[in-house]
This record gives sequence, C-alpha cells and structure tokens, in this order.
Amino acid sequence: MTMEQAGATVRASTSATEALQQVEQFQPHVLLSDIGMPEMDGYTLLHKIRELLPEGGQIPAIALTAYAGEFNQQQALAAGFQQHIAKPVEPDRLVRSITMLLKSQ
Repeated sequence: MTMEQAGATVRASTSATEALQQVEQFQPHVLLSDIGMPEMDGYTLLHKIRELLPEGGQIPAIALTAYAGEFNQQQALAAGFQQHIAKPVEPDRLVRSITMLLKSQ
C-alpha cells in the first residue's frame, strides 16, 4: 500500500514460487523480498530470478528481513541484493531506499 501511494505499480506474491511465476510475465523495476520464507528463502529466490531473466536478470533487489545483524547484511549483499533493510521498516524509509536504488541504476 505504501508503494502504491507513492505512485508505484505493485505485484505482491504470497510465496517464492508465485513470485517466480509473476516475474516470467512481469519484469519489475525493483524486487523486494523477505529472506525468511517457507519452501524457498529470499537468497534462493533472487538466484532463481537472476537465472530466469534475460541478461542475467539485473533487477535491483532489496532484502527485507528480521535478521538485522552485520553478518546478515553482508550475506544479503553477497547474494546479490543491493540493499538490506531490517524489519519493521518505516514506510518513508522504504520509499527513499527504492528511489535511491533506482537513481543509482
């Protein structure tokens, strides 16, 4: 809802499998993914999306996670996420993070 209020078109997924199916039909400008999900974690999801899409799937990606430590941040960045944001996240911070990420592309 926060992103839609900021003018974004949002596609939400209830699972990593659903997200993979959506990415085949709609290539987003930014991927927001939780890390701790059932059946497939966010690291695996990002890896599969990068394999699935043309040109290596260079969608900018932000990891949203309850795992807030320095180690977790480094792990997310090493996995290919451009940013790591600990939950709960303030809506304004999320909008600013996405805006900065898109401007840096």
